[in-house]
Amino acid sequence: MNTTGVLSSSDRRHAFAERYETPQLSPMDPELLQLLELPDELPDVLTIAEAAAATGLTAHTLRYYERAGLITAGRDEAGYRQYDRQALARIVFITRLRLSDMSIGTISHYMELVYQGESTAPQRLALMLEHRATIQRRLRELQAALAVTDYKIATYGGDCTP
Repeated sequence: MNTTGVLSSSDRRHAFAERYETPQLSPMDPELLQLLELPDELPDVLTIAEAAAATGLTAHTLRYYERAGLITAGRDEAGYRQYDRQALARIVFITRLRLSDMSIGTISHYMELVYQGESTAPQRLALMLEHRATIQRRLRELQAALAVTDYKIATYGGDCTP
C-alpha cells in the first residue's frame, strides 16, 4: 500500500490476478514441443532470406540477433550469411522467449551463460525459474482480464463460448 492507503493500479491488478488459478499445463505436451522443432524438409543451410521466411522474422531481425551475439551465422565464399539447423533452432528458441516477454538483455545474458559451458547450468536454471514465475504471474493477470471481459460480454447479452 502507498502512503495514501490506496492501492496503486499495479498493486490492484496483482492482487486481483492472485485470486485466479491458472490451469495446469503439461510441461511435456507433444504439441508444445513441436513448436521448437524444425521441419524435416528444410535444407541443411539457408540464406538469410530463406531463414527469415522459415522463421517468420525479418532479415533485419536476424542481423540484429547476430550483432547482439544471440546467434551465429556462417558465411559462404562470397561472404553471405548461411544459417544451419543449429542456428535456426536457436532462432526458434529465442523467438519463443521473446513471445514470453523475455527481454533481449536477459536472453543475451542467458546465451552468454550457455557459451560459458555446463558450469553455468545452475545460473541458467535460476534464470529460467524466475522467468517461469513471471510468465505464471502474467497468465494469472490475463486470466483475470479474461474473466472481466467475459463478464462484460455476458452483461451485454453476448456469448463467451468458443
